[in-house]
Amino acid sequence: MAETSFWDDNDAAQLVIADVNKLKLWTVPATELKGRFEALEEMLPEAHELGDEEMIAELVEELTKLEAQVEKLELQRMLSGELDSKNCYVSINSGAGGTEACDWAQMLARMYERWANRRGWKCETVDTVPGEVVGFKNITYKITGPFAYGYAKAEKGVHRLVRISPFDSNARRHTSFASIDVTPEITDDIDIEIKPEDIRIDTYRASGAGGQHVNKTDSAVRLTHTPTGIVVCCQSQRSQLQNKETCFKMLKSKLYEKEVTEREESLKALGGEKMAIGWGSQIRSYVFQPYTLVKDTRTKVESGNIQAVMDGDIDLFIEAFLKELGGDND
Repeated sequence: MAETSFWDDNDAAQLVIADVNKLKLWTVPATELKGRFEALEEMLPEAHELGDEEMIAELVEELTKLEAQVEKLELQRMLSGELDSKNCYVSINSGAGGTEACDWAQMLARMYERWANRRGWKCETVDTVPGEVVGFKNITYKITGPFAYGYAKAEKGVHRLVRISPFDSNARRHTSFASIDVTPEITDDIDIEIKPEDIRIDTYRASGAGGQHVNKTDSAVRLTHTPTGIVVCCQSQRSQLQNKETCFKMLKSKLYEKEVTEREESLKALGGEKMAIGWGSQIRSYVFQPYTLVKDTRTKVESGNIQAVMDGDIDLFIEAFLKELGGDND
């Protein structure tokens, strides 16, 4: 990179920079942790020699924090898949159940938005289809952050809610479902061929908040890839052209993920797969009444603090799943 000829080929230079930045996600924190550990290693014997109990307690506390950060870095090491370092799209789809299911989709949307914010990631709404009364039939977010897809992919599947419905005048208990789909964002350095004759483009009026422009022009765009049946929508941008560009990015992402997934499944079939990420399988239950409990059906990890979970504290489920998945892939 220090060579004067480095920028002669801008596209090649950008690829090198992207690779360097990806490596820094590992090397920078690893170097920092190593330096902190070496400093503690030097200070601890000195504190024991002086008999400084307060200093020893502080050093032990720092060592505990260091151990937790090393564990997080080790977890990140498991995210070595071809797509794990990418940003991602998270799509929440309400299941059968009308108003109740649409409300559940909105509750999950809030949960994932808060989860992304807790991590310091950017969360943007790409497309929404509102429910007839409340909530969403569908909402899609773009989440931007280091290894966003690697972590978010653990949420793929069906999420089940059990509660006394606020929409039932008889206060009966209802069960609702919503499915989560997660797709990596594919950058321009990956070439995916999409034939024009394989695409159907539909335009329609955007819905929801957005000022005078919304609902007055057919700015929202829906792309259908006929060979695979994949459908993507976008209405977050002000112009039809911008929404179309976003749709093509999302479609490329889904097609590339499909290609990579099929390739990985072929390899797993040869080696024998111990654990699968099911697209349509129920992965977690959220019970509000008669007791409060969130339980992951894959890892058996559970939490009784359902309010914290709905406020985005879901890393315990994600990390447990990634550890189990990583152990099975050893």
